[in-house]
Amino acid sequence: MRLDIKFKSITYKWFFNIFLVVALAVCVAAVAFSSLYSSLYNEKIEALALDYSDEFSALVNTDRKTFADTAISIADKFKYKDKIEVQVIDKNGKLVVSTTGFWADVGEMPDYLKAKETKTFQTYKGKSSTKEPIMAGTTMIYTQKGEELGAYRWVTSMSLANKIMGYITAIVVLICVVILAVTAITGIFFVKSIVNPIRDVSNIARTIAMGNFDSRIEIKKDDEIGELCDAINYMASELSNSENIKNDFISSVSHELRTPLTAIRGWGETAKMSLGTDEELVQRGLDVVLSEADRLSGLVEELLDFSRMQTGRLSLVSQPMDITLLLKESVDMYVELAKQQNIDLAFAIPNDEIVVLGDKNRLKQVFINVIDNAVKYTNAGGQVLVNFDTEEACVRITVKDTGVGIPAEDIDRVKEKFYKANKTVRGSGIGLAVADEIIKQHDGLLFIESIENVGTTVTVVLPIYEEAVEEQPQEQQELPQPQETQIESEQNDG
Repeated sequence: MRLDIKFKSITYKWFFNIFLVVALAVCVAAVAFSSLYSSLYNEKIEALALDYSDEFSALVNTDRKTFADTAISIADKFKYKDKIEVQVIDKNGKLVVSTTGFWADVGEMPDYLKAKETKTFQTYKGKSSTKEPIMAGTTMIYTQKGEELGAYRWVTSMSLANKIMGYITAIVVLICVVILAVTAITGIFFVKSIVNPIRDVSNIARTIAMGNFDSRIEIKKDDEIGELCDAINYMASELSNSENIKNDFISSVSHELRTPLTAIRGWGETAKMSLGTDEELVQRGLDVVLSEADRLSGLVEELLDFSRMQTGRLSLVSQPMDITLLLKESVDMYVELAKQQNIDLAFAIPNDEIVVLGDKNRLKQVFINVIDNAVKYTNAGGQVLVNFDTEEACVRITVKDTGVGIPAEDIDRVKEKFYKANKTVRGSGIGLAVADEIIKQHDGLLFIESIENVGTTVTVVLPIYEEAVEEQPQEQQELPQPQETQIESEQNDG
């Protein structure tokens, strides 16, 4: 139900924020256009009427005696009788002549009454006595002395004009309806093109959240929706990989925990049964129990370190220390194991002291992890070379082996949590992730180069520690004794 409300809200937002605005804009534009067109059309009709009736402006050159005769003469010769009607009115409001023979009462001529009152040209748009829509205009006529002679008034029917304006208005309304219909249809399709994929993405996301990481979105688009679908599919793929890696990790850790526990239990029972009968077997059993307990403790500590790393609580206790001595101690721990596995463990570590600022236990943990991996993944007859050199205020420690190597597709992921490129060899898969984090916290670098079936080289780079030299205060120069003191001293000597 919540999803439906969200989808509807998108449609509602589109309707109120876009469609209604477009509809309002279209209506305003339509009204403005119709008003402007009507005004221009009326102005054109008025201009034509004035032009047609311009012949009657000659009445201004008449007087009281010739006014009526001149008006009748002009009316007889008037050639626009089919266009407009012109009426000539004397100063008393009586009709002198009409080009059509029709006449209206003075009370039905608002334009004439207003023109007579204001002594200016006036127009009127309305209906005649026969209810026909008309437009009329009255021009007052005065002698040169300002004496009123009368007026001439033109009248034209607006029936055709109103019919044309009705057609124009209908066309404008039709255009508005088409625009709104196109906007609504395209808008609905557009909203659906967003809402439907979002609904599919939401359903797939819920499926993925329930643990089905094989679900994929089958929407192929080249826009932001398609990019979102690709991102969801990529997320599902990564979650699936992470789930597989996590399961492999749990399986690997369970095996790693079970192996020492099995050895401890088996040798513990053997030692218990051999008490008082075979002291050598008891001693051997206790050695195995202690060794496996140390191994188990190391695995648990590694898991705890990983947990601290994940929560940002992997702390360091840094102090200046000799990195060469620490590296020698780490290598010495694997000399005997390498001999037992017929692996040549060689190292070139200088005797000079190289000081770095770091946590001794954490750095030793890194070296042990790297050397242990090198020995673990190197077959009998292979070689592990530990090298050490300095450059540009840094120490570079390399551990190179001739082991099985790492496939090219796995090289970029071996430092990820839980990831194991080779699942046939013991290990939890988090040692390198913890080691990489420790080196980063020492402002160093840990990077890996490998060729499958050729070997692997792990390089650790750490900055050399340079102790700040405090500036010694300059010795104050002895000031000469005042002259009086020297004289006094000489006197005492005398």
